[in-house]
Amino acid sequence: QGYTSFWNDCISSGLRGGILIELALRGRIRLEPLSIRKKRLLERKVLLKSDAPTGDVLLDETLRHIKATEAAETVQTWIELLTGETWNPFKLQYQLRNVRERIAKALVEKGILTTEKQNFLLFDMTTHPVSNATEKQRLVKKLQESMLERWVNDPHRMDRRTLALLVLAHSSDVLENVFASLADDKYDVAMNRTKDLLDMDPEVEAAKARGTEMIWAVLAAFNK
Repeated sequence: QGYTSFWNDCISSGLRGGILIELALRGRIRLEPLSIRKKRLLERKVLLKSDAPTGDVLLDETLRHIKATEAAETVQTWIELLTGETWNPFKLQYQLRNVRERIAKALVEKGILTTEKQNFLLFDMTTHPVSNATEKQRLVKKLQESMLERWVNDPHRMDRRTLALLVLAHSSDVLENVFASLADDKYDVAMNRTKDLLDMDPEVEAAKARGTEMIWAVLAAFNK
């Protein structure tokens, strides 16, 4: 449609969780090591691993914020800071502003979206409808196949980015849309398998594979 639902208040925080996961997958940040005192994912701080620029404006802006903090913060706190949902007036400068619009403009530059003006009752609004549906369909198909034809029944045998996409689609309350085009029987299978995956204990799963710790930490933050 070119715009995100006005009723979905999960997308903003979901996008920020995605930024943290992407920085971890690119080797820029990590969770502090396990210790006797801090074992739980949501107690462990986000540490800077490398401040080398990624070339992405939003990722680099987040990286600068993480580098600038004198006392390290947890995954849950960073999601709150980046969305501006903090009661601490001294932390307001860490908010990432206009994230949806900036991502949309980047997708316009890549030829995936276009820009239009739409009239919503009393006001005009800039929207960004899909102009090249190929990329969107590729992602939707990738997630559908991961839950159906390529189902491995083990998150640690899944591609890390596919696992991250599932977690983030769930966190942003758009996961049901991914499977909406499936036949009823396949839809039920995909949703049940996804539920089983997302109901796993993030603490247990993160301990099994270090490369996915940030993904499970983001899921834990949204499940709290």
